[in-house]
Amino acid sequence: MQLFPFGHATHPQWQMAAGLVLAQLRAQMSLHGYAASPTLGLLYITDHYAAAAQDILDHLGAELPLVTDWSGTVGVGIASSNVEYFDEPAMAVMLCALPTDQYRVFSGVAPLPATFTPHTALVHADASTPDVAELIAELADRTTSGYLFGGLASSRADTVQFAVGGNGNLQGHGKAGGVFRGGLSGVAFAEGVQLVSRVTQGCQPVAPARRITGADVNLVTELDGEPALDVLLEDLRITLDQPQAAVAALRTTLVGLTQPSEDVVTRMGSFGTDVVVRHIIGVDPRRRGVAVADKVDEGMRLAFCRRDVAAARADLVRICAEIREELEPEELPLAVASALAAPDPAAGPSPESRIAGAIYVSCSGRGGPHFGGPSAEMQIVRRALGDVPLVGFFAGGEIARSHLYGYTGVLTVFR
Repeated sequence: MQLFPFGHATHPQWQMAAGLVLAQLRAQMSLHGYAASPTLGLLYITDHYAAAAQDILDHLGAELPLVTDWSGTVGVGIASSNVEYFDEPAMAVMLCALPTDQYRVFSGVAPLPATFTPHTALVHADASTPDVAELIAELADRTTSGYLFGGLASSRADTVQFAVGGNGNLQGHGKAGGVFRGGLSGVAFAEGVQLVSRVTQGCQPVAPARRITGADVNLVTELDGEPALDVLLEDLRITLDQPQAAVAALRTTLVGLTQPSEDVVTRMGSFGTDVVVRHIIGVDPRRRGVAVADKVDEGMRLAFCRRDVAAARADLVRICAEIREELEPEELPLAVASALAAPDPAAGPSPESRIAGAIYVSCSGRGGPHFGGPSAEMQIVRRALGDVPLVGFFAGGEIARSHLYGYTGVLTVFR
């Protein structure tokens, strides 16, 4: 598989940004090693451009007639190789060269056809959609691998999604122009499209994992047979007799949840990939309970946690290393192995990396601002993974497998 052309730019006028992106794409499409005739475009824009979403899609479609399928969404921030765009008008595009019988673009008005068997899927979703978590789980059940990746659109303006297939029209769209609001959309991939995907956590447990032994919808009433509020106060070493200190501690504390059969904490003391992090939304002194932003059931495992930059950075490097290890040949010449172990940021994408392109969806609360500097998160990814074509966005919730996560990153590469 050839490398996927990609481009990114920022400019107050979307027409200028699009021109810069198109120039990058065309230059790469003329280079040896890059795909010259891609058919699937992934488009991510910041919410500054949301009002012009249809114009942007129409313009890119007209300028790139070979690209007959488009998918993407909006974010408060977007990402590309080594750069993040927050609070500024920007767009990023990656053009994927995949066999046309191995993927299908879908949306709420043009669902996947019964004749196509999805193995995995890239999913963009609107957080305001009723029962969005259940819809994600249902879509995962329809795939043969049970694995989805993607995220919830995030926007301070219009929340839009892009979904175009087959020369500008998906069957069933009628006169729809490919820009949608609400529901789910994305790209389903057949088994012939080889992907490797990992989830990186952004929180660190501050107390041992416990079993929920009492629950009422979203209120945890008991942990290991003890009143949940009493356990929380003990774990955080706070008391309600000092309300200001208690409130300050609770504001920085979250909960990590898993199903009964899944581990919360790994042997290294960090969260495993099965953990979903949710906010504490209140306490109930009368019932000695702790309310969380999700439905909980007896038997689930729970650990109180906090966001941790050092742990998030280490875990991000870990998943990049795991992906590289899975993709690289078992035996490499010493010179090649050394180059892969310490990639030169100034060099072009290395064919030995065996990565055609990558998609990174991170929490809108992460990115450079969380990791300590402009574009810090993407720079970590580039140093650890190598200089590969990459686009993505900062989401209001991240999707991996059948779960809806928070404060995580989901990195997926095309082999």
